[in-house]
Amino acid sequence: MRKISILLVATLVFSCVSKKKYVALQQENGEIKSELTKTRVEKEDLENKFAVIQARVDEYNSKIMSLKEDVGTLTEENNSKLDVDNGAVISNDAKASMRETLKHVDANKLSQAKTLKDSMNLAVAYNLEKTMTSSDINEDEDISVNINETVVMISISDKMLFNSGSYRVSSKANAILQKLADVINSEPSLEVMVEGHTDSRSINTEKIADNWDLSVLRATSVVRKLQNQYNVAPEKMIAAGRSSYQPLTDNKTAANRARNRRTRIVILPNIDKFFALMTSK
Repeated sequence: MRKISILLVATLVFSCVSKKKYVALQQENGEIKSELTKTRVEKEDLENKFAVIQARVDEYNSKIMSLKEDVGTLTEENNSKLDVDNGAVISNDAKASMRETLKHVDANKLSQAKTLKDSMNLAVAYNLEKTMTSSDINEDEDISVNINETVVMISISDKMLFNSGSYRVSSKANAILQKLADVINSEPSLEVMVEGHTDSRSINTEKIADNWDLSVLRATSVVRKLQNQYNVAPEKMIAAGRSSYQPLTDNKTAANRARNRRTRIVILPNIDKFFALMTSK
């Protein structure tokens, strides 16, 4: 009887201990689940915060890229244009090319260049002189070539281009017009003004009212021939009539009047095109 009582007590004791452990384990399990749930909530919260931060980072990166593009555009614009004295504009790249050209310019001429505009004129004049030197236009009593800074002036007597009193270009002008076209077409930056000049003797015919008419008609005839026969771009040319109002000398003798009857070809560079061309070479 005593043994049974002891066994019963022992069973109850062990049973109570196991239940306590079970309860403790359940409580611990609940705490772990609660902690896990809390961790999940915190993780989701962190992920949401990270997503917000990432969105801000992406936005800032986009702004930085946009600013870089703006800076690149501004830099490109700055390199393409640089204001210089007297309202002239030149690119930094063209300026570098101009400096290379100036290395070949006579030192005495270069020393007289006081401004950037002076240097630009020297560079343009050097290239024009080089173009003229490489051509086979030779000066004689009927042709004169003068280079004044950035302008080339070629004066051709009328007897080389026209018959007396006529504005139709004669076939004997073909050789000189071919040479002129070669010079003009060799340099895309050049523009050309063709000026007609007469002597002071009056003229009045069915087709020609006066010397204004004659000088203009002769200029346009030369321009048309340069365009149609020698492929000079029409947009590069200007036809102008000067009548008898810019004589080289007085009109008292036949020889002097012959000097005044002339066609002047004024070749000048378009500065913007000229330096753009220098940059592309």
